[in-house]
Amino acid sequence: MSKLVHLEIEESIAVVTFDNPPRGYMNAAQLAELDVIVDQVADDDAVRVVIFTGGVTGVFVRHYDVREIMSVAETIRSRSMSESDLMGSGKRGNAISAVFDKVDRLPKPTIAAINGFAQGGGFEFALCCDIRVAESGHYQIGLPETNIGIFPGAGGTERLPRLIGEAKALELILRGRTVGPEAALQLGMVHDVTTSDVMIRAKAIAREMAAMPARGIAEAKALVKGTAELSLDEACGVARGRFSVLLAQDDSAIVAMQRFLDDGEDINKR
Repeated sequence: MSKLVHLEIEESIAVVTFDNPPRGYMNAAQLAELDVIVDQVADDDAVRVVIFTGGVTGVFVRHYDVREIMSVAETIRSRSMSESDLMGSGKRGNAISAVFDKVDRLPKPTIAAINGFAQGGGFEFALCCDIRVAESGHYQIGLPETNIGIFPGAGGTERLPRLIGEAKALELILRGRTVGPEAALQLGMVHDVTTSDVMIRAKAIAREMAAMPARGIAEAKALVKGTAELSLDEACGVARGRFSVLLAQDDSAIVAMQRFLDDGEDINKR
């Protein structure tokens, strides 16, 4: 049986490629493979940065397989569960949320190298990544689910407003509107658009982060993503505490700071 996700590790950079031809849909089988790979790169201390990209020409992840969503609907209806039970099940999570949240919380920088269609569940996955770089081209990015009577159910209604603001996110989601890479950049949905091969840009960013001490990167990511619901005073208190912990425990930070001083205090010199 062909694999739906491929992993290559190049020095300190892991490249994870989605590969489900011909359309490039995400499905349960692909998620199961992805789950194993995410655990693998999380546990590999040699991996410092993870890039996710698409293996089907012109596609990052087109969207989640609607046939599987229909199958889930049939199963739910056959069980005649109450609304209260369904809501409780939602709070406990599912296979999709488990993998997406694992990527979101991965203590290593993640980059979505968007090289084609990234819609629905595909873009919801990209929203879990720390940095989104898109290749210029004639394809669409966004959350079109309302066009078929549903809504983004894998974090899109939560992550997109936090990224670009409620007003912009509402307009896109309620209209089921997708946009091209350049418009996505203007809206803040992606960080960069490149006219060259997106992997060239993604790997350049990855190498930049891989050269930095890993502990500081991991702590910074955890604080940005983990303190949003706290008050400013509470969040700053957590950050101060984690900063002291890092100074007490991370020898690589001491080495990097001493190198900075020895090199004439040029923070851009690495």
